[in-house]
Amino acid sequence: MPTTLRAKGLRSFPLRTILGVFKLRIGVVITLTALTGLAVSPGPSPSLAQILVLALSVLVSSASAGAFNQYYESDRDRLMSRTRGRPFVTGEVRRGPLWLLAIVVLTVLAVAAAWLVLNPWSAFFVFFGAFFYAIVYTVWLKRRTWLNIVFGGLAGSWAVLAGATAADPQPGAAPLALALVLFLWTPPHFWSLALAYRDDYAAAGVPMLPVVVGEQRAAQTIFGSTLALVAASLLPLATGLGVIYGIGACAGGGLFIAKAWRLSREPTRGNALSCFHASLAQLSLVLLAAMVDSRVAS
Repeated sequence: MPTTLRAKGLRSFPLRTILGVFKLRIGVVITLTALTGLAVSPGPSPSLAQILVLALSVLVSSASAGAFNQYYESDRDRLMSRTRGRPFVTGEVRRGPLWLLAIVVLTVLAVAAAWLVLNPWSAFFVFFGAFFYAIVYTVWLKRRTWLNIVFGGLAGSWAVLAGATAADPQPGAAPLALALVLFLWTPPHFWSLALAYRDDYAAAGVPMLPVVVGEQRAAQTIFGSTLALVAASLLPLATGLGVIYGIGACAGGGLFIAKAWRLSREPTRGNALSCFHASLAQLSLVLLAAMVDSRVAS
């Protein structure tokens, strides 16, 4: 029998449904960015308990923001083939005040834990990460401007700084450089996905870049923003990260540039998805290389 969760007054849900509502795959990536920010911080190493609180605070706040995104966007999600199977759309999970209450409570608990166990600065950045994704991106910008994902992408940058300030309230040059990398990574990453699902976003009335400017110009913008991202990903080399990081950044960046160049020449759905997956590989290599390099240096 599938694992289920039951809340008082609510029917049981398969665990996979709950995990989907909270977008835990994205949450895990955001948590890794926070741990990377901690790893490259020059400050004193927190205790194991503090590291665990950092990870859980970022994961829970990100998951809460993800749940709010699906709750708020259920009307548009039903118009898109990629998202019409989400639980709030299908009715498998019913929208209602209990969900909003749970989202708020989880966010408050995550921020409070970071405040009490780490410090106010780390808690501030944990809150800002959730706020930017749930409110700035989802509520204020997504339906209004193609710049939605540019500013919404700051959620990843705040996670890096949440990790860095857990070690030192004044983040050093390395975590600040990585925060810039996360800020520049989100647009080409998400625009690639938006290009692959351009018709979906057009049908839902969401002004993602490919809908606003067309596939060819969007693909060229993705290539240009990928070049800017890869250039920025080399900045941490000037802040103390070494050869291991350089290898990871160059390998991931080279792959992403190659896929983005191909997309700019042939803006097809297949090339867009290939570029999207290359962006995930690039970020994974940057984060992993930064953590390993910092560990070896210490």
